Amino acid sequence: MEETSIMEDGEQNREMEVAPALIAVHPTQESVAVAVGSDLRVFDLKTGGPVHLVDDTAEPFHRDSIRAVRYGAKGKLLVTAGDDKLVKIWHTDAWSCICTVLSEKRVSAVAISNDGLFTCFADKFGVVWAMDLDGFHDNQSSASKKAVPILAHYCSIITSLEFSPDGRFIISADRDFKIRVTVFPKKTSDGVMRYRVFAWVIPKPDLRFVSCIAFVGASDYPDGFLVSGSGDSTVRLWDITSGSLLDTCEVGAEAGSLGFPESGKEDECCSAITDLCAIPICSLVAVAIKGNLSGVVLLSCNLSEKTLSITQVISIKGETFIPTSIGTSSSSDLLWMVTGVSNLQGFNSSSLARVKAISGFTKLNQVSGEIESTVLEDKDIPGGMQLLEKLQGSVKIEEDVFLAASETLKTAMRNLLIKKQYSVEKREFRKRGRNDRKNKR
Repeated sequence: MEETSIMEDGEQNREMEVAPALIAVHPTQESVAVAVGSDLRVFDLKTGGPVHLVDDTAEPFHRDSIRAVRYGAKGKLLVTAGDDKLVKIWHTDAWSCICTVLSEKRVSAVAISNDGLFTCFADKFGVVWAMDLDGFHDNQSSASKKAVPILAHYCSIITSLEFSPDGRFIISADRDFKIRVTVFPKKTSDGVMRYRVFAWVIPKPDLRFVSCIAFVGASDYPDGFLVSGSGDSTVRLWDITSGSLLDTCEVGAEAGSLGFPESGKEDECCSAITDLCAIPICSLVAVAIKGNLSGVVLLSCNLSEKTLSITQVISIKGETFIPTSIGTSSSSDLLWMVTGVSNLQGFNSSSLARVKAISGFTKLNQVSGEIESTVLEDKDIPGGMQLLEKLQGSVKIEEDVFLAASETLKTAMRNLLIKKQYSVEKREFRKRGRNDRKNKR
């Protein structure tokens, strides 16, 4: 009876689980992709129209929430993965799925090397898998490709994956406050992967997670530096070759002046960093924060002095827009943002996605010296209303739906980032029910 209750609770929680909306931008801004739930929506900015995806693989399209969307540096490939344990590789010329790989566990993060030779994905058990992409850039389908495990985080869910700019390292972050730098893909003579690990200890146990990582660089610093966002509301600057912490920006400590309330006892994760994005054409890092900040925080990264500092808060007026995912191209000063969730209960639409964009990061006010960034009106976003129709599912979103989604989103982001605590009985039951153990019996 007790096991039946535990199983029913798990199934109910799984059915009620919501996923935040994600956004990815083509490196030269030829297209924009949004994922909400199992739905992948793409708009082609080059042709000015919505994309019709083709998937003739053995496992067509995603059947469960997509948790990762990533373009390759050359823009030829798009990788999607998620809770259905499927990793799909799409060719962006024909917008067809050319390969589907089945993971042992649900997938939480993906990355593609800058040279386009490899993709890596991480599963919910903390294992990172690698697969070569030979032939994929020529739109060649492959059903024989297999991924191989290269490292594990000892049962900790990986939240973010990045290749270093030169491709020598794969960097992974997890929900147990660790960032790991692993040599990729060469092995030592004894066949063991070489790796470096650097980490920090955050006092509050429920805030000990790294939510996102990204590289920031410039022509003078081609190898770049790593920036990370975490549950203690800090953004940190790292030198990955030495593992040195170069600087820490206490975003949460500036809560009052940034225009959002400091976290209260009822939700200590309220100002957690949920996503960050380096803006390649300038030394800026855009930061999305869980909580009541409708907009993003801009950080300036002084690469010569190796420091981070808050430059500006960009607020979105007139609506509660708390970004769940942000992205940009390598050649534009446009920052794309999405907010939204899947499995929205009690409304005609089961999911919501709202897309916004900010421009003007290279424009400086001659008097104040501040960046003259602008939140674009819907009609001024590249692709206009047709883009919003495709990526959002509808141009107009009712206010009550938007407010309900905002509340659902707060809970979803907390559940996504905070490590779950189980009773001894439930933990043992979950171990017995693991699919990988079932398959080995």
